[in-house]
Amino acid sequence: MPLPHEAPVIIVGAGPVGLCLALDLAWRGVPSVVLERSPAGANETVRCNHVSSRTMETFRRLGFASQVRAVGLPDDYPNDVAVRTRATGRVLTRIPIPCRRDRFTVTDVPDGWWPTPEPPHRVNQIFFEPILLERAVVNPLITLRNDVEVSGFRESDDGVICEATCLRTGERLAYNGQYLVGCDGGGSTVRKAIGAVLEGDAVIQRVQSTYFRAPDLLGRISGDPAWMSYLYIGGRAGNLVAIDGKETWLLHNYLLPEEGGFEDVDRDYWLRALLGVDGSFEYDIIRQEDWIGRRLVANRLRSGRTFICGDAAHLWVPYAGYGMNAGIADAMNLSWLLAATVNGWASPAILDAYEAERHPITEQVSRYAMSHAQKAIAERLGIPAEIDDDGPEADAVRHRIGEEAYALHVQQFACAGLNFGYFYPHSPIIAYDAEQAPAYTMYDYTPSTVPGCRTPHFRLADGASLYDRMGPGYTLLVFQSETRIAPLVGAALQAGMPLTVLDLSGEQRPEAYRHDLLLSRPDGHVAWRGDTLPDDVSSLVARLCGHAQPALADAI
Repeated sequence: MPLPHEAPVIIVGAGPVGLCLALDLAWRGVPSVVLERSPAGANETVRCNHVSSRTMETFRRLGFASQVRAVGLPDDYPNDVAVRTRATGRVLTRIPIPCRRDRFTVTDVPDGWWPTPEPPHRVNQIFFEPILLERAVVNPLITLRNDVEVSGFRESDDGVICEATCLRTGERLAYNGQYLVGCDGGGSTVRKAIGAVLEGDAVIQRVQSTYFRAPDLLGRISGDPAWMSYLYIGGRAGNLVAIDGKETWLLHNYLLPEEGGFEDVDRDYWLRALLGVDGSFEYDIIRQEDWIGRRLVANRLRSGRTFICGDAAHLWVPYAGYGMNAGIADAMNLSWLLAATVNGWASPAILDAYEAERHPITEQVSRYAMSHAQKAIAERLGIPAEIDDDGPEADAVRHRIGEEAYALHVQQFACAGLNFGYFYPHSPIIAYDAEQAPAYTMYDYTPSTVPGCRTPHFRLADGASLYDRMGPGYTLLVFQSETRIAPLVGAALQAGMPLTVLDLSGEQRPEAYRHDLLLSRPDGHVAWRGDTLPDDVSSLVARLCGHAQPALADAI
């Protein structure tokens, strides 16, 4: 076996989660090797259709949010969610979502106002993943190796050696790193190797999905088209997603509980029935994207120097777009912890925070998704056969179902709670106080500076985003200029902890900011707050850098 290639972090999997992890590590000065078994550019899946607000914030920080926002549906194509009897049938209700052209100007809709500089973007994975790949390929701190299959790895006290094979040549390879991260999907080799087990509900729903080309479909849709259309035809329900806004589409046919395998259900018959077209309608199948909705969470996210993120760590029904986006949230949590360790200003013990923070949130978000899925399944199974009949009785049925569908689905398409409401309540590197973080739902969010919560966004007097002024490490927000901060600045300097001081004394203080000082972490969560510094700032800094022992940390 040849001598190993070296990088501080080895990433297995070059999907959106693995690429985002590599890009963020590079932004923090940490090189990585990304190993991907597929050939370069081979990933053409259309499974993800939504980039969440938190993910767009990450893209903004990394410098390419505008590039991602520029791709996808045409500028004026409605991003609405419609509920119809058939794709070409009657509209029962409509959830308005601004098109790309109006994303930052239309605010009087449920999805029109977000407490962030980067609201979500409805765009398919085939459009934005190449942007991530292009960024990774040209980044000098990222080494991307395609056609490489990882077979195993072994750990030592000071690193990990990852064993792999080049699928093109059969050459045996070895990669040596300080840490290994599995971003290698639901069948994760890394997860299995560390003995982690997926636990939960193996089957919630089965979905026969067809990615197809039909240039004539758009012209057959009455009224304005929509980014996503729920299709209720009585005894059957589906979901149509516009991919390019012109001729390519993704149709989900939700299989009934008693139906057999994907190929046992007549794909062509039900595709035509859900679209509302006859046998003369022409279309071409590009790919079958069938999938099983699950609620499975790994019982551990780490073993020694090895971690798992994304689908390797959790699989759930992708309501609210929280499949890929939850994986990227994992990666952004882990990235700064790895960088802090590799760059030498934090203790390796800081890495304990990854599982302590992400596992409870993963479990909680998966249950939100499952609860919504169960309500949606019950809704679909209750659609009466007369849903598309003529007459006042059918009109009344459609009105009732439309109202119920709006109330149910607006939660996942304007999900501020899932984006911004989650918090870390039991972290070893957060200095908590006596106040509890506010509760949240999929939809509802209350900005809060309780330690562990997301640092609330606001605009500065000059119109700039708070987030654009914060540093890459810890940021100390100072709302009273006369507040004594020198001891904390000195302790951070002595510890090597990167700290940016942001003087906000001339700004109008938002309601959520009730303390004169706030320390925001590199990932944008509140680490500490107060009106004055604690007596022992060295202990606070030690905790933030992962050096504090539990007894000391709890005393802060």
